Amino acid sequence: MRRIFTTCLLSLMVTVSFCGAGHLAVAADDYAYDLVHSSVSFKARHLDISWIHGRFNEVDGKFSLDRQDPTKSTFQLTIKAESVDTANPARDEHLRQPDYFDTKQFPTIEFKSTAVKAIKDGYEVTGEFTMHGKTKEITFTLMGGREIESRDVKRVGFSTELKLKRSDFGFDKNAIGPIGDEAIIIIDCEGTRK
Repeated sequence: MRRIFTTCLLSLMVTVSFCGAGHLAVAADDYAYDLVHSSVSFKARHLDISWIHGRFNEVDGKFSLDRQDPTKSTFQLTIKAESVDTANPARDEHLRQPDYFDTKQFPTIEFKSTAVKAIKDGYEVTGEFTMHGKTKEITFTLMGGREIESRDVKRVGFSTELKLKRSDFGFDKNAIGPIGDEAIIIIDCEGTRK
């Protein structure tokens, strides 16, 4: 009887080990940025009395979530600088000029993560942010990450708000005055996978 029990126990342990190993080997989930249900917007002070709001209409990105080992997760975002939209065509054209985004010379604004850490209700993400030809390391809190399924598509959502100084990215210092140096970037995004 003891021998039968020992054999069953060993079989169970081997089965659990195999299942566990298979579980650990599960690949990360890859998501594509859903432009229809996402936005990258910003606001900056005008004359230090009000806020100018805007958004970028052309954004692409992808992210990979490793739920077993969040440190292996990655986030990437590419913004077409020319797609800046403040609901004022004359101002938007000015923002595309060399004293602001200089979109001919620097057509994209990019972020690529270098480190990810799981935190309560989201992730702490560090990475390289490139704008106006300058790359700086930034860290921000990305809230969200819960996956749902809707119409046979798996979706996950994130949001963050971060502050950047335009002077850190080589913008014309003479243009920092009427429009404040600090800009607040708001990102709300959904990613999809089949």
